[in-house]
Amino acid sequence: MAKKSIVARDAKRIKMIDQYAVKRAELKELGDLEGLAKLPRNSSPTRRTNRCVETGRSRGYMRQFGLSRLSFREHASKGEIPGVTKSSW
Repeated sequence: MAKKSIVARDAKRIKMIDQYAVKRAELKELGDLEGLAKLPRNSSPTRRTNRCVETGRSRGYMRQFGLSRLSFREHASKGEIPGVTKSSW
């Protein structure tokens, strides 16, 4: 489980990205690099990190399921993810 402060910080970044999206697009269209530089750092979409929905873990994230590898394995072994089966050969 990731620290609550880290998860909260990331949620704050997502909120800020949405807040400045229109202004950022306008400045990019105009080519105003100085205006872009004056915007807050956390308003940039590249500062966002993908996190597991359950645990908040950032590493080992699987985009297709929105889970970390640990949570994915747990759910898959219980049969809670449709279409996913354990393979053996």
